[in-house]
Amino acid sequence: MTTQTTTVPTPDGPFTVVERDGAVLASGWTAELSELTGQIHPTLRAEPVQSVRSLASITDAVSAYYDGDLAAIERVRVHQLSGPFRNHAWDVLRTVAPGRPVTYSEYARLAGRPAAIRAAAGACAFNAAALFVPCHRVIRTDGSLGGFRWGVAVKTSLLAREKTASQSADPVSVAR
Repeated sequence: MTTQTTTVPTPDGPFTVVERDGAVLASGWTAELSELTGQIHPTLRAEPVQSVRSLASITDAVSAYYDGDLAAIERVRVHQLSGPFRNHAWDVLRTVAPGRPVTYSEYARLAGRPAAIRAAAGACAFNAAALFVPCHRVIRTDGSLGGFRWGVAVKTSLLAREKTASQSADPVSVAR
């Protein structure tokens, strides 16, 4: 099993992906591999990581997302490991629709544990596969953005992009 990485330019800055067997292990808005490898579960880490020009369908999905095909990232496999709640919460996060962010309390409810708001926030904080597991779609109950490992400016940009794209795809929301 070869672990590979590549970095692609995006409007939000360099975006690096670490993958093995076609599944994303970690990703984020950085050109520094070291900022990602520590987020990968120890049993999934492999040395060395081979740098490649492209990761075909994964980097194509990133480009398609930035070109307006927000669903492109949903087709990319992700492999993360943690405890049962966090693994489930990451799966649930992939069902949150672009342009329709949820609060941490709504996210906890969607994950089946309405009282586990801190655990839901922890799932976001320990999510290694940014963009593909869209933790940027979770906001605070008061409507403020909250934190984001890759910076609030990136989170703001992603949410604005998704809102604009989802509104142009939904004529009803444009008429509102």
